[in-house]
Amino acid sequence: MRPHPHSRVRVARGAARAAGAFSRRVRGGSGLVIGGRVLLAVEPRAVAELSRGRDITLVSGTNGKSTTTALTVAALGHRPPVATNGDGANTAHALAGVLGSTDAGRLVLEVDEDWLPWTIGETCPRAVVLTNLSRDQLTRHHEVATVAAAWRSGLAGVPLVIANADDPAVVWSALAGCKQTWVAAGARWTADSLVCPACAGRCVRSGSDWACRSCDLHRPDPDWWLEGQVLRNATTEVPLVLNLPGRFNVANAALAVAAAHHTGSVSAPDAADRLGAVQSVAGRFERIRFRGHDLRIMLAKNPAGWVELLDLMAGERHPLVLVLNAEGVDGRDSSWIYDVSFVPLRGRTVVVQGRRATDLLVRLEHDGVAATHMPGPLAAALWELPAGRVDVVGNYTAFRSTVREVRRD
Repeated sequence: MRPHPHSRVRVARGAARAAGAFSRRVRGGSGLVIGGRVLLAVEPRAVAELSRGRDITLVSGTNGKSTTTALTVAALGHRPPVATNGDGANTAHALAGVLGSTDAGRLVLEVDEDWLPWTIGETCPRAVVLTNLSRDQLTRHHEVATVAAAWRSGLAGVPLVIANADDPAVVWSALAGCKQTWVAAGARWTADSLVCPACAGRCVRSGSDWACRSCDLHRPDPDWWLEGQVLRNATTEVPLVLNLPGRFNVANAALAVAAAHHTGSVSAPDAADRLGAVQSVAGRFERIRFRGHDLRIMLAKNPAGWVELLDLMAGERHPLVLVLNAEGVDGRDSSWIYDVSFVPLRGRTVVVQGRRATDLLVRLEHDGVAATHMPGPLAAALWELPAGRVDVVGNYTAFRSTVREVRRD
């Protein structure tokens, strides 16, 4: 006689927790990924079994999902407790690790774009929050239209989709859900939304509006919209006071407040009041004193992210360290840097590091940005810079190595 599924899950969960604890002792970190690997190896159906009876909200998108997840957790408050994958690990093994490591009845989980359809199928979420879709890690991800089609298929039957009304690919995908809440979160990067995801016609923008010329896909009327840093709906206006910089984080906060309100029965003012508790997200925007410098550490992994960070840094004159790698999770193809105009960095002191430093130096030269290559760790670059403020911007692996370096010191 085969053991009951629940008994197999208990065995798998115990093994996963032991493996996660061992990993934390030996390697540091959360241990969620190794725990999830063990969990799924022992019981492949563990994610579906452990999701039963839980209130689950998923957050996905190319940019902003980690921050939106953290802000949503904060907006919901701590009663009842909310579990999440706060370290940004967002593929199947990490998600399994979270589910196996906590007994919390409510979870808000960040999900990698490619893994969203699988995760929806396994967890049967109450709601899905969608930030944006743009090109990213093209050696791993498909083109935007392919990801959007997979999302649309996966979202069929989801009770509630809370989605960015300003991104055509997100809107088309979200329409497959049973119900939509539209948030006008903005879309500064629009180069990946020129082609209609529904019919391959042309999407045309006029001010904040957009519509396809060949079919009826168009920007829906938003249920929530931003006026500066004030979030509004038909009956409410809520100031969004954050300890995170940038217009893009105000947009993430708008999605988070809407998610907390519609999934947690939290009033918008109460949700907004809690957002200030988030000061960094897995090292993003962390400010730290290191080797005589006041660092601000930021992640930029694709054109959409760079456009937002360049706007954030506009007018600032302190030195900047840019670190570009092309490891597996970064995407092997770094040609996307030619889609970004680095002209706003002219006149700043710029130091370049990373495995693809030469590529970045050439790109900066094309835009008239003088830069210096300084091999080695971040400390080597800072040695050449005067004491004071320094921004450090890296893509995935560069960002992570930077965070590890400054925290070890």
